[in-house]
Amino acid sequence: MNNYKEKFEKMRIAGNLAARTLDMLTEHIKEGISTDYIDKLGYEFIRDNGGYSAPQYYRGFTKSLCTSLNHVVCHGIPSNRILQNGDAINVDVTAIIENHYGDTSRMFCIGKTPIKLNNLINATYESMMRAIKILKPGAKLGDIGFEIQSFVEEKGFSVVRDFCGHGISTTFHESPNILHYGRKNTGIELKPGMTFTIEPMINAGKYNVKMLNDGWTAVTKDKSLSAQFEHTVGITENGYEIFTESAKGYSKPPYL
Repeated sequence: MNNYKEKFEKMRIAGNLAARTLDMLTEHIKEGISTDYIDKLGYEFIRDNGGYSAPQYYRGFTKSLCTSLNHVVCHGIPSNRILQNGDAINVDVTAIIENHYGDTSRMFCIGKTPIKLNNLINATYESMMRAIKILKPGAKLGDIGFEIQSFVEEKGFSVVRDFCGHGISTTFHESPNILHYGRKNTGIELKPGMTFTIEPMINAGKYNVKMLNDGWTAVTKDKSLSAQFEHTVGITENGYEIFTESAKGYSKPPYL
């Protein structure tokens, strides 16, 4: 795909809106607010900036973003649950603008969080960035998974197997699947113009998950804590571009 400049321009716009949504939410996410309130703020910000929230009505999902607390691995549904001191929450935003998708998530710590949780969050973020930094034409999908898996397992954490990153552009979920575990030099070769998410879900305990009865919420089977970060990226002629970087320089907690 040689002529991908127009696609990348639109991915930048969508990714920027998703990232700015998380930037805006940062000052609001604190003890005493509900995850429903986070959802309302996110929905209104995306709407007021000319976009749509992709999760809303997606396969019956009823909210505009995902809020995954503590031992929730992913796809937590916003509710009247109030954030409390010691909680950690992942907020996952996907914005559609000009028919292109920008998908990103960050962790937020509420009040004082335990050291082990902070270590898990730091390792999850670092694993994502390590995987992004190796992206270039000729690298393989297995290299991404290897980078994440080898880094977090050395720290005593585990990589969720049941969910993965995905291709994304004018559709929310496209091929290829981006596994967060794997072996070097295996899988599809990366080529300029490819766009996809890297979104490792890392557990403090074992990697096994189970689904709750709502059909969406995935939790750790052993009730251990889980963390996730996500960026939407594109492969360029000689490296990569991150479409969902924070304009305010926010990367991982604590956010100043």
